[in-house]
Amino acid sequence: MNRIQTIAGLRENPDIDVLVIGGGINGISVFRELALQGIDVLLAEKGDYCGGASAALSRMVHGGLRYLENGEFKLVRESLLERDRLLKNAPHYVAPLPTTVPIFDLFSGIANGAFRFLGLSRRPGRRGALVIKTGLAMYDFFTAARRIVPTHKFRSRAETLKVWPAINPAIRNSATYYDAWVSHPERLGTEMLRDTMNEKPSARALNYARVSLGDAGLALNDGLSGETLAVKPRLVVNATGGWIDLTNSAIGAVAPKLMGGTKGSHLIVDNRELHDALDGHMIYYENEDGRICILFPYLGNVLVGSTDIRVDDPDQARCEDDERQYIRQSVSFVFPGIEIADSDIVFQFTGVRPLPISQDSFTGRIPRDHFCELIEGAGIVAPTLCMIGGKWTTFRSFGELAADIVLERLCRQRIVGTENMPIGGGRHFPTAPEKWCAERAAAHGLSLDRMRSLFERYGTVADAVAAYLATGQDELLPGSDYSAREIRYLIANEYVEQLEDLLLRRTTIAITGALSCGLLDAVLDILAVEKSWDAARKAFERTDFLALLQRQHGVDLDQLSQKDQGRRAECASTRKSA
Repeated sequence: MNRIQTIAGLRENPDIDVLVIGGGINGISVFRELALQGIDVLLAEKGDYCGGASAALSRMVHGGLRYLENGEFKLVRESLLERDRLLKNAPHYVAPLPTTVPIFDLFSGIANGAFRFLGLSRRPGRRGALVIKTGLAMYDFFTAARRIVPTHKFRSRAETLKVWPAINPAIRNSATYYDAWVSHPERLGTEMLRDTMNEKPSARALNYARVSLGDAGLALNDGLSGETLAVKPRLVVNATGGWIDLTNSAIGAVAPKLMGGTKGSHLIVDNRELHDALDGHMIYYENEDGRICILFPYLGNVLVGSTDIRVDDPDQARCEDDERQYIRQSVSFVFPGIEIADSDIVFQFTGVRPLPISQDSFTGRIPRDHFCELIEGAGIVAPTLCMIGGKWTTFRSFGELAADIVLERLCRQRIVGTENMPIGGGRHFPTAPEKWCAERAAAHGLSLDRMRSLFERYGTVADAVAAYLATGQDELLPGSDYSAREIRYLIANEYVEQLEDLLLRRTTIAITGALSCGLLDAVLDILAVEKSWDAARKAFERTDFLALLQRQHGVDLDQLSQKDQGRRAECASTRKSA
């Protein structure tokens, strides 16, 4: 069902079983769970799908090794199970990641860790070899029954320096274990939406649609046409993460303050020396203040993060200069001979963790688990189920939890589970990808390199993309390995409404540092034709996106010389193809 049909249907009949507010990964998850059970469900997202915190994660799919200190064993066990499910259900986007912990002490952290575990201390502290060994042993124990990644391994100082000669020479040991990483988290959310609406054509979802309290109940405002419609759900699911309290206020759900989010900022760094020094591993390290930081190869560059700072207004969260300095300093601690220059930072992003309200002075101690809170007796608004907490890795189980509460409330039965359900391009994933690419390239008349690139981006959905490319003349966009017809395919099939949807979420053009003014204008030209925009709308879209790019992502295209823009785009394309 397309946008026009969805709005027409609501105009004719505003009654629905469930309204899910929030189109991040958790909102999409519960939407999928409910739709697959035959529930009449509408998802409304005020911006673009996966445009908030779900686009700003650390790109890790992990159990949460440090959560063991907080005694969150259930969360770690659940997270590891969901990690392993994602490795099977979304192998096109989720892959194993060798993770190495530099260790500088033997006994450090034993007493402090015990005090933190017992709730007697809130201060961070350095973790020594014995503490880390204990945590990794538990990690291995939790996954022993379904071993799909190797168990952990300890190295001596000499062995560590042989593999990572640039690492801090004060190191005593290192430990390597396996977690996972996600290459295209926003696209995975979009694929879940497509899967759900293909399976259940009656399921409805709208981006750029804001829900508020109207004169006679809830009202949905279409941000594109300006039309306001009444919606009359039997139950509301508030899946807006860090915005939960603001959403409750907007829809008239009277509730105490529930959220106490913190922001995490990350940098994408184009530094060959740092990239090569990692040797394909994520380095999971403690900064000098005891805070856990990460850096790992990401789509040809290096992702570095993150901070953990309380934030009151999630709409105002952005990476500030002091955070950039903190992250850069943390890298100099673990790799003292490598310096990150300002010009090396090609992109930055910030997300607000949807944590429950807490008075804890140390943000690292705030629980990362998830739960649901039902608000009733709130006047004219329907009962509202708030999805609180959670981490990206556990989106499926969190959506399942919320959906089961809704099903019980509606006196409906679960008829299908999602534990083993492939997502998007993970469906029918080949055991021999190179052979698959060669066969599909021949079938569609594409080069093998081009088919490999499509497979990397879309998994087995690359077959449909390639078929679309083969139906007309196609050419690569300036300084890019994306093509004009590929962009048209995304616009036609993936709910694209604004320029930022394409450049920030449906593609990796911006986050890899490949964006140039020429490439931006080429994509905008295509989008304007497909959306029938006039010159004024095009100009607004361009200006608005450039301001967003500078404000939120630290990228000022107007300040980059044409030569530097071309160099960045060419390097990004070369690294990704390599």
